[in-house]
Order: sequence, then C-alpha cells, then structure tokens
Amino acid sequence: MPVAATFSEFLNDPVFRLIQRCADRMQQEAYVVGGYVRDCFLERPCKDIDVVVVGKGIPFAKAVAAEMGPDVHLTVFKNFGTAMLHYNGWEVEFVGARKESYDRNSRKPAVEDGSLHDDQQRRDFTINALALCLNGNRFGELLDSFGGMQDLNQGILRTPLDPDVTFSDDPLRMMRAIRFSTQLGFQIEGEAFAALARNAHRISIVSMERVIDEMNKIISAKVPSHGFKLLFDTGILHLVFPQLVKLQVVETIGDKSHKDNFYHTLEVLDKVAQCSHDLWLRWAAILHDIAKPQTKRFDPHHGWTFHGHEDKGARMVPAIFRQLKLPMNEKMKFVQKLVALHLRPIVLAQDVVTDSAVRRLLFDAGDDIDALMTLCRCDITSKNPNKVRRFLANFERVQEKLIEVEEKDRIRNWQPPITGEHIMQTFGIGPGPAIGILKNAIRDAILDGRIENAYAPAHAFMLDEGKAMGLVQGSDS
Repeated sequence: MPVAATFSEFLNDPVFRLIQRCADRMQQEAYVVGGYVRDCFLERPCKDIDVVVVGKGIPFAKAVAAEMGPDVHLTVFKNFGTAMLHYNGWEVEFVGARKESYDRNSRKPAVEDGSLHDDQQRRDFTINALALCLNGNRFGELLDSFGGMQDLNQGILRTPLDPDVTFSDDPLRMMRAIRFSTQLGFQIEGEAFAALARNAHRISIVSMERVIDEMNKIISAKVPSHGFKLLFDTGILHLVFPQLVKLQVVETIGDKSHKDNFYHTLEVLDKVAQCSHDLWLRWAAILHDIAKPQTKRFDPHHGWTFHGHEDKGARMVPAIFRQLKLPMNEKMKFVQKLVALHLRPIVLAQDVVTDSAVRRLLFDAGDDIDALMTLCRCDITSKNPNKVRRFLANFERVQEKLIEVEEKDRIRNWQPPITGEHIMQTFGIGPGPAIGILKNAIRDAILDGRIENAYAPAHAFMLDEGKAMGLVQGSDS
C-alpha cells in the first residue's frame, strides 16, 4: 500500500492522541478517513472525524468513550455497526473497516468485515478515501491507495472503482459528486461524468429527503448554478425536479423569441447567492419564474407574454415543496410570498412611484420587504447595459421611497387602528360580512392615503362608511 508522507500536524488536537492510546492498548489499527483528511489538505474547517478501525468499531468506540470520562455520551447504532460521540466540539464517528455488496433495488448494502483497503475502495471518491494512521508507531502516516492526493492537487473528482459500479450501487453518490464539484470547484473526471448520465435513472431508489439534502447543499454553495447545470446535463434534474427543467424551452415565432428562463433563473440564483446566505431566499430565486411555461402566450404585436406567472407560481409553491420534501411551514410561506410579489417592485420601478403603491407593497411584504427587494434587484438580467442602468436607477428611487413612507406611516407589519371587535361594539352588531367590508374599507383608505394611519380619522371614516351601509351607531358606543 503506497505511503505518501507523514502528516501528524493534522492530528495536533488531544482527541487524536486519546484515540491513539486506545488503539495501541487494544492492539487495533485505527485511521482517520474521509472528509476530515480531505479538508485538512484543502485548508477548510471541519469538526467531524470519521475513525475506521480494522476490527469491530463499537467496542473500540466504547473504550474511547470510557477514556474520555463519565460525561461523554456514546450513541451506538448497532444495526449499522457504528457509534458516535461528541467531545470538546468534535463529532467523532467510529466504524469497523468493511466490505460492501449491494442489491440492485436498495442503497442498503450487505456488510462484512474487511481490510482498510476494502474500506477505502468502497468510498465515493478518491479524495474521500485518504486515511491518516492513528497508531503510535505510524501516527500521521498517510495511506493513499487510489491516487487521492494527485486528484486533490489537480482538482478532480474520481471514483476508486469503476464509476458505473460506484454510482449504481449507491445512486446518492451522483448527487454528492455534483455537490462536491459545486462546493470545491472540482471537475468531475470524464468517465465518472459519463457514468452520471448513464446511471441517472438509478436516482429513483434514493429517498427524496436524501436527494433534497444534497440539493440544498448545492444551493448553499458560492456559485450554485454550477451544480444545477451539472444536474441538467446529466439528466438527473429531469427526474428529481422536472418543473425547473421545463423553463429551458425557448420558442421562436417569426422574429420574436423569449429568453431561456432556465438559464435566467440560474443567473438570478447566482446573483442572490452573492448577496445573501439565506437558503430560502435562494429557493425564492429558483421558483420565482416557475410558472412561466404554463402562462406563456404569443401576441403578434407584443411577442411572448407570461401574464400572471407570479400568481400561478405562488400557487405552485406548496405542491413543489411537498414533492421535494421541503418544510411545509413558514419557510414555504416566505418563498410563496416572494414568488407572488416579485414583479411588484419591478412594476413600481417602471412607473411613477406613488406613496399609495409603496404603502401597499410595504403592507403586503411586511418584514420580508428587504428580501423581496434583493430578489427583484437580482432579477434584472438584461444583456442591454442601458436598460439595466435605467432599471437600477429606478430601483434606487423605489428604495428611497420605501424608507420615506415607512418612516412616515409605519406600514410594515401594520395592523389597522380599528378592530373587528370595535366595529361590532360601535354598531351593536354580531360577526358577519359587514365586519370584513368595513375593515377592508378602512385598510384601503389608509393605504391609499385618503385618511391618516391613526385611530381618530379611522374611527370617523368607519362611522361614515357604516352609515352608508345602513348601520346605526349604538347608544352605548
């Protein structure tokens, strides 16, 4: 087995010497493998340590936990032959070196004891098969059986075994290949890339929860479009997220074409990623034009239109979140709101910016107004620099108006000064349609600037509107 060098400087933390003492006492070979080793060479932070023991991993883990003291809790996953503990900020997982064989219809392998070489070759990529020995007489020795260091230095993702075998055995590795390529900026080796396309159909045996976990890591990367282009080019995206793929179609009638909304979406996503680390704002960028295929129409005079795609898209968001096993909570509602509102600031920027329109935008967006403005600013992707400059200048005016109106009227998260209970008490009526009609009338009057956002003018307006509706003020009000 080739030995590249000794890297004991990567093992300076006391946790490694503690594991070394147990390994020497129990006369077992122990190695740090995978992500920790890779990230050390890449100078990336990592707090997860994977330890492979030649022999049984769980008894070794119990011995290490006992060495660490009574306050250390060891979690044992007997069915998987693994154990995990937390120590001084580290998450340490132990497993015995093993061989794996896979059934065609499952990601769960049949496992048997194996050598370190067996364990390394079952890994997804050569850069994740690097191992550092923890035994005292070989402490820090690097074992690189598959050329992982060379691939690490060249920025290449390669599988230890035939990539068709690696990806077919565990198709989640295809998502991991694209995720690592996106996160690290590594190129997927040619045969491995071809194998991704050949085995794309195998993604069907992976749970959507695992798929979306990898996709969210791709979305969270510095340049997420890189991953989505790879997902598209390999055909995986067509299987896991077909709605996004439908954006890629471009149609031309006569001399009128519309832009490629798939690549426009990726451009918006990258621009949002430069502005914000918020995963859900990035999801809003992905979904902001998702309904354009369903709303596309051709007008001989004006060309292609997508009228109502923001409303249709907002209605599609819950079903897409459910399909992709994303959270059906306030995160979904946030994305849905931004999809629904994403044209409003752009329309404002094209027209005269009135106080009334700004009040309504602030009222509808609430605390999400800043996120909405970020999305809309990033949605300006025209190839015409003059058009971009004009839009951005108008956006500045909208932004200034938002600040001005918010300081004056305090509309964000605003609640009208007249409640339904107050209306019922004033007119001596019970719950019914009249309550909603009056509340909406008061809200619209304030948002339109016809009355001030204060109790006295709102109360007077309510009395006038109620009178017009045939309601009579009670004697005790």
